[in-house]
Amino acid sequence: MKKPSGTIHSSAIRGTASGVFFMALFGTLWAYTGIMGLQELAAPLWLAAAVAIGLVLFIGGASLIRGSRKIKDQSAVADVRTGKRIAIRFNIVFAAEGAAIAIAVAVCNAAGRTALIPIVTALIVGIHFFPLASLFRVKFYHLTGALLCLLALATLLFLPVEASFGATHINAYMSVVGLGSALILWGTGTVIWLMGKRLLMISKL
Repeated sequence: MKKPSGTIHSSAIRGTASGVFFMALFGTLWAYTGIMGLQELAAPLWLAAAVAIGLVLFIGGASLIRGSRKIKDQSAVADVRTGKRIAIRFNIVFAAEGAAIAIAVAVCNAAGRTALIPIVTALIVGIHFFPLASLFRVKFYHLTGALLCLLALATLLFLPVEASFGATHINAYMSVVGLGSALILWGTGTVIWLMGKRLLMISKL
């Protein structure tokens, strides 16, 4: 493995760890949504498994933070300014996502179409990954965003709002979008974690 040109700064590792934390948290929240959609099929074991997966990713992110502390970092002022600009743009994207979700939820409630809330939310979350891909220079975010959008649209087009399995009923929109989004975000978190570990290895060369 060749060391790329330039220095691996500890701030880059910490930024990667932050991505892992976000995927762990929101992946688990989506899993909770999906489990609630299962209704009668929901079981404490499912929720425990979701929390366990989130914890594993969280521990992985924490390991990146610990590793970053061992890097002798002499960041230039320009690097600090770049980091601040990235943070400001991320906050703008994150705030826009939150505002869009709040508006969408309000519109769905006003229109009496609350069943669409998981689908619309997943679509907005998926879209917000595209500017993040260029902001953080993580091409994989394009795939994450595309998968979330495709999941939302496919659920809307091909699945009923509710499904029955004998005497058991589930909210198909909540369960499919929730669990599907959780898997996508957890998978993304795993990829980012591995990227962070690779950066740590490179920093030691």
